[in-house]
Amino acid sequence: MTDKATETDREFSLGVPKGVLESLPADGDNAAADMKTAVAGLEGSLEDAFESADSDAEAAGYAVDAVEHLEDRMETYDAFIPELRAWGQSPIYAIAWRNLYAELIAQIYEHEWLAAHIDRERNYRLVEDGIRFGDR
Repeated sequence: MTDKATETDREFSLGVPKGVLESLPADGDNAAADMKTAVAGLEGSLEDAFESADSDAEAAGYAVDAVEHLEDRMETYDAFIPELRAWGQSPIYAIAWRNLYAELIAQIYEHEWLAAHIDRERNYRLVEDGIRFGDR
């Protein structure tokens, strides 16, 4: 039995959660459109990568790259929140983007065919040679 999954086995979709959209202020239509465009782009990129992958494990490598990118973006926006508050600005957009990235990470993990492989790939990346962590 091969690890190669069929396209129907690799069903994948992402979306902007209603709660994130509802958290935007009344004049947040442009941000909502930007979020939808960003999510559609991410979804399309991952779908293309998954189609070209020879195994679920290889597909998970692409998903882990996306998760790590989303985590970096989430941390960036999270850092903006206290700065914006310190300058007397509303952090609502930074909060919405941070929450969107967190929700997208959760949505990626919700795909059963990916979840276990993602954990394995992340553990593999965490432990460089099986003994030492990172740069130690």
